[in-house]
Amino acid sequence: MNNTNNWEKIRNDAKKYKKDSKKITRYIILGIIIFLVILIVSSMWYTVNDQQKAVVTTFGKVTSVEGAGLHLKIPGVQHATLVDVNVIRSIDIGYRTDKSGNTTAIEIESKMITGDYNIVNIDFYVEYQISDPEKYLYASEDPEELLKLLIQSQIRSVVGSLKVDNVITDGKAQLETSVYELSIAELSTYDIGLKLNAIRIQDSEPPTDDVKEAFAAVINAGQKRQTLLNQASQYEAEKQKLIDAETDKLIKQAEYEKVSRINEANKQVAMFNAMYGQYILNRDITKTRMYYEALEDALDGVTLYIDTGDGTLQKLLPIDTFVDGSNN
Repeated sequence: MNNTNNWEKIRNDAKKYKKDSKKITRYIILGIIIFLVILIVSSMWYTVNDQQKAVVTTFGKVTSVEGAGLHLKIPGVQHATLVDVNVIRSIDIGYRTDKSGNTTAIEIESKMITGDYNIVNIDFYVEYQISDPEKYLYASEDPEELLKLLIQSQIRSVVGSLKVDNVITDGKAQLETSVYELSIAELSTYDIGLKLNAIRIQDSEPPTDDVKEAFAAVINAGQKRQTLLNQASQYEAEKQKLIDAETDKLIKQAEYEKVSRINEANKQVAMFNAMYGQYILNRDITKTRMYYEALEDALDGVTLYIDTGDGTLQKLLPIDTFVDGSNN
């Protein structure tokens, strides 16, 4: 009887375990399904920030380029590659800088020969960015390396056409401009989705210390020459200010004299017109008056008497005395 009960209990426990196992299995399968659904749904969305663009491929073929925002894709069918397009990138030519800021020269890149057969070490810093993300990803295997080789070729071409003095001293700006313009023209023919922003010379120097010192002396002489030119220009400007002030003074004085003479002439004209008016009215009196005034001017300071014929003398000059005497 006890054995029968034990077997019955074992069978019931087995049935219960089997039932529980099926329930746990269903929960596990449901959990896996939910996880897969969440994974699939989450992989359907991707985010592009302001500095990026997304190149979307469908079955490996580019179908669109998306800008900033939240976008939908088909998992397993479509793939989105994010590319930083609004980020300035750089290439070092002739040197390398590690994370600590230490610089190491790369002579195989920096050492070049000039047009007058001198050797120089010249380093360049290049700034560029991605202009076309699709071409950047698929037009070439390594667009950065291709850009670097392209620029190095133009650098050697330009340096090879210049004299060492131009490369080391006063021709750096022209060298940068020439390399930049030639590199842009060459880059446009390759069309690898990159845009060149700037090419700058970091350093240029002869390979030996003696030559370095000689060129340093040339540079110092050039700087001293420029200093003297600046001083001469300053001296010239100061003298020019004095000249301008004196010129302005003379002009104002001439203007004053001009106005004075015009006023005097107007005064004389007015006097003449007034005298002429009196002359028209009293010709004989005016003639006599003018005659006396002419005598007074000619005999300034002289007292003149005339014989009246009756044994008396009459003062003629000065006129005012004569007039007063005649009135008496």
